[in-house]
Amino acid sequence: MIKYTNSHEWIQVEENIGIVGVTDYAQKELGAIVFAELPAVGKVLEIGQEAAILESTKAAADIYSPISGEVIEVNAELAESPQLINAFSEDRGWLFKVRLKDPKELDSLLTKEAYLKMINS
Repeated sequence: MIKYTNSHEWIQVEENIGIVGVTDYAQKELGAIVFAELPAVGKVLEIGQEAAILESTKAAADIYSPISGEVIEVNAELAESPQLINAFSEDRGWLFKVRLKDPKELDSLLTKEAYLKMINS
């Protein structure tokens, strides 16, 4: 299952682990991403809390956690190749993995259909 936020993050959940990234729409708006500051493994995030910062040739953007939980892994490839976020924003360009604190929080997020409607209106 994949859910989306109003601030253009996505989360793919399998069992109690969520993989978090930014949407294709967000990476296009940012432009060429040159640096990703990711959360520390072990950091406990609350839903809506700033979790990462992406820097592009245009601007820096705060990335917010779509869910509460503990960061259990970050995408180490991004340290050397932050452009993966531009090329593969919704798969290989993921940012971090989180162990969900409360899966019910997913109910507050957008479905793909609702997210597409939001960005296309």
